[in-house]
Amino acid sequence: MTSLRSAPNPGGPRRKATEAPALAVAAVAKRLGVAPATLRTWDRRYGLGPSEHTAGSHRRYTADDVARLVIMRRLTLEGVAPVDAARAALDADEAELALEIEVGDSDDADDADGAERSDDGDGDPEPGAAPSPAAETPSGGVRLLRAVPRASDDEPVRLGAPRPTSVSDVVDAAIAFDQKKCDQLLRIAPGADPGHWWSTLVEPALHRIAERTFLASPGEMPEVVFSNATLAALREYTHASEEALVAGGGPPPNHPSRMRRIVLIFAAPGEQVPLAAHALAAALGAQGAMARIVTGSATAHRSLELVTMVRPAAIAVVTMQPRPVLDVVHTLHEANPDLPIFVGLANDEAAASLPYASTVQRVRSFTGLLHEALAVVR
Repeated sequence: MTSLRSAPNPGGPRRKATEAPALAVAAVAKRLGVAPATLRTWDRRYGLGPSEHTAGSHRRYTADDVARLVIMRRLTLEGVAPVDAARAALDADEAELALEIEVGDSDDADDADGAERSDDGDGDPEPGAAPSPAAETPSGGVRLLRAVPRASDDEPVRLGAPRPTSVSDVVDAAIAFDQKKCDQLLRIAPGADPGHWWSTLVEPALHRIAERTFLASPGEMPEVVFSNATLAALREYTHASEEALVAGGGPPPNHPSRMRRIVLIFAAPGEQVPLAAHALAAALGAQGAMARIVTGSATAHRSLELVTMVRPAAIAVVTMQPRPVLDVVHTLHEANPDLPIFVGLANDEAAASLPYASTVQRVRSFTGLLHEALAVVR
């Protein structure tokens, strides 16, 4: 499928792999928080190895190589089978790799929910490794931490630091139906990245709750407690961000300068809007973009009327269904062939039902959806 490209980023051109120095295996392993043997295993088993050769036949990892490894590591930490995670990393397009390269300097690759991987690369934690997902800031917000250093690391472990908030903490609060505690654990600190918060804390917790079996009393649902806390965190963060923007002299949300570059986010017909759709809208807003979620009845006819009225810059379809009905995508594309439409689908077979066009793209990950939408509105 032809990849859609937008005008140059006003903040300057993207950094290309050739502009960054190639790295040795030890440097990449330290950056990702894995053992060098794990990288060699991923190279041997899945072809995720260094692609640059230097004098003396030494192989080095380019920025694109590292970006694929970041995708591999994040997906395995989220519970994706290594073979599937490797396939997604190898299939990542230029846009997805560019996003990983952009966030690489902030050690985003190290901010994951879990410890280092074992040498065999099978996704099991290495014995003795300490998990390090998200930590609660003094204000109650969430900030992401690097992996807890080992005794052999250069950085000493800072004693007396607040105990990191883990995915297990959030899951336990939801299972205990402790709404107040769940709300506190999931708060997003001002200036934090909602996209990263979603990928490293909320989504793994959501998957873990979905895998559990509960005996609950009437009116008790861990999923509802968790969903309420997630939506409250996103709502609070977005309102605070909008207020700060207007207080700083920026335009209000309904200003024409913002509305004409809006992204409309749809769920699949008949599907309750997933939490990921709300997280995507907040993550777009954090990057200065405008996004709105289509809720309520969204038949193909009503969706077409809405798009005609709003005239968005792009459409994003977020669905949790393994085989969603995508008639709305066909309807919108036929009426607006030049409108970029990005559909998040993990299932390869489901992607076969998408219309074949350069403006309709299947995206496998939340990060990919975010980046593709940003590339258009920017």
